[in-house]
Amino acid sequence: MRQYNYPKVILKTGKERSLQRLHPWIFSGAIKNIIGNAVDGENVAVYDSRNTFLGLGHYQKIGSITVRMFTFDEVEPDHEFWKAKIESAIRLRQSIGYLDSPDTNVCRLIHGEGDGFPGFICDYYNGIVVFQAHSKGMYLLEEMFAEIFREILGDKVTTIYDKSDKTIPKSDGAAIENRFLYGNEAEKEVLEYGMKFYVNVVEGQKTGYFVDQRENRLLLRQYSKGRNVLNMFCYTGGFSVSAFKGGASSVTSVDASQTAIDLTVRNCELNGFDLNHEAIATDAFEFLDKMEPNKYDLIILDPPAFAKHANVTNQAVKGYTRINRAAMERIAPGSILFTFSCSQAIDKQTFRMAVMEASLQAKRKIRILHQLTQPNDHPISMYHPEGEYLKGLVLYVE
Repeated sequence: MRQYNYPKVILKTGKERSLQRLHPWIFSGAIKNIIGNAVDGENVAVYDSRNTFLGLGHYQKIGSITVRMFTFDEVEPDHEFWKAKIESAIRLRQSIGYLDSPDTNVCRLIHGEGDGFPGFICDYYNGIVVFQAHSKGMYLLEEMFAEIFREILGDKVTTIYDKSDKTIPKSDGAAIENRFLYGNEAEKEVLEYGMKFYVNVVEGQKTGYFVDQRENRLLLRQYSKGRNVLNMFCYTGGFSVSAFKGGASSVTSVDASQTAIDLTVRNCELNGFDLNHEAIATDAFEFLDKMEPNKYDLIILDPPAFAKHANVTNQAVKGYTRINRAAMERIAPGSILFTFSCSQAIDKQTFRMAVMEASLQAKRKIRILHQLTQPNDHPISMYHPEGEYLKGLVLYVE
């Protein structure tokens, strides 16, 4: 057996079973003891109660997840180890048509646990690579990751930007600032199925753009022709541009952020869709409550996560029920409703039940046309079902 000079995490009896099924999380309650001084972000070697090696992970002080496993093999986690993992993730994207597509140059390159990188995501925007670490261990590797991405992708990379200041638990009190690891481009014009968008990785939410709705925006085109569309929580206007691309008669974009509204207007203008577009900065619930009935016959509800933790799921379900009820009460008969949840703590069945309850309260009959999820560049590990965070339904509202 290989000997490691890392702190040693010993699990309680029986707590090794989830790791034997390759689940990458170890919760604090599963740990019997730690031999050595484990520092936040440091590699730790994990063993069961009989001293059988289980794998390597990153230690984290804050939160219930104490160790995130990045390998279940006896290996040395050096430059070549991480390069092989990144190459594997990129090969997957290339095999399904990304990085060389003439009409789409945005995608997710690494999707956390789905690619064996727990606590780390990486998005690609026409040359700009954006890192976002959710654990100190992954954050400490980003300089190496930047070097590896440049080795693999060459001139396909013009800028690498770290955007982890709001995502890493700061257990040691150290300030973490967003920074350029290579290049200095903050904004880029990108293509998504022929549609143009401005993406600002410094000022935009998340990594700059919501890549995960790409296929669902494409689907929206099929339902938009001749319809009056309402895009709630519009952010950069992805669904708004898609609706116009599909032949919508008019689009109203709503978001609480004036910055988001300004960017939505820019993106609609960039694609030549500045006519018949109304952009409003206001609270979504207030807008729906005051909305004229039957004005819209296609509505998109894509709110931010109502539940980021399992202990607030009941409140989140009430939020999803309320907003879907408000839309259903006012949408025209024979309409289409695209409705989503990006809350990892809300599973598909719970979200579906919230939408059903909304239809009962609104006294509207609905039929499911599509059940949606995240796209294939956001893979879900078979061993980590929590990775299926995006849920969506396309409904026909009678």
